[in-house]
Amino acid sequence: MRVLSGIQPSGKIHLGNYFGAMKHHITLQDNNSAFYFIADYHALTTVQDAKQLRENILDVAMDYLAFGLDPERSVFFKQSDIPQVMELAWVLSTLAPMGLLERCHSYKDKMAKGIAPNHGVFAYPVLMAADILIYQSQLVPVGKDQKQHIEVTRDLALKFNQTFGEVLTVPDEYIMEQYAVIPGIDGQKMSKSYNNTIEIFADEKAIKKKVMSVVTDCTPVADPKDPDACNLFALYSLFAAPEEKAEMAQRYRAGGMGYKVVKDALYDKIMEHFGPYRERRVQYEKDVDLVKDILFEGAVKAQVVAQETIDKVREAVGVKI
Repeated sequence: MRVLSGIQPSGKIHLGNYFGAMKHHITLQDNNSAFYFIADYHALTTVQDAKQLRENILDVAMDYLAFGLDPERSVFFKQSDIPQVMELAWVLSTLAPMGLLERCHSYKDKMAKGIAPNHGVFAYPVLMAADILIYQSQLVPVGKDQKQHIEVTRDLALKFNQTFGEVLTVPDEYIMEQYAVIPGIDGQKMSKSYNNTIEIFADEKAIKKKVMSVVTDCTPVADPKDPDACNLFALYSLFAAPEEKAEMAQRYRAGGMGYKVVKDALYDKIMEHFGPYRERRVQYEKDVDLVKDILFEGAVKAQVVAQETIDKVREAVGVKI
């Protein structure tokens, strides 16, 4: 099955990125035709510093490779290296109803927060649809917050096929339920936009500081606490074995335990879990040319598929004479 997903190089990779998406992407390499891309054109809606964007792109590439993305089993590339995507995005934009895009959560949320809208923010779902459809993707793993964009993609694919003939594969969504929303240090969804992340490849002191900053309530040490209402416990649960999670929950309910005990345990779990990945990433940092070569080779493979699709699209819409 053709699986596709992407991630924006808009900042440092954090626990939410890993447990919410990247971990699943690595797993889906097995028994699937996996296409994973760095969504650098999408990132232009938030990152408008060329030097920073270049650094972010390489950072995300090294992070993925450190986590175990295998370029022999997956096609790994930069979005901007596939010009056919932008061509398909324009074709799809001629079919996309304004009302459909105006109802998209990402656009409405930014408007509600007072962020000045631009065409890139408004048309984000159309470009995302082109990202998916250009590779004839069958399965798109996303979090719940991206479900609507997959619905837009399906709508546009169906409308294209109804208008011009059966050319585009209508993809299915794969909602990553288990770790769909990872709490940040303030209890909101962990996001670079909220500045509430725990970055995986930061130095140890920075990670420790972030863990110690996780917001908790003011329940006295001696009193019982509710693990199910504690975002600190939710973070700990990402790493703990079932028996460790049950034991920690029991300590919460028994009372006599301060939150610092849990924070120390969480920090230890983070360092233990990501230790091998951190070591592997150092090796890629020493060979950036290898990382660039991997992205280039992935783009060559992706372009073959993208060109086949865009040729069919050109024929179907009539621009090929």
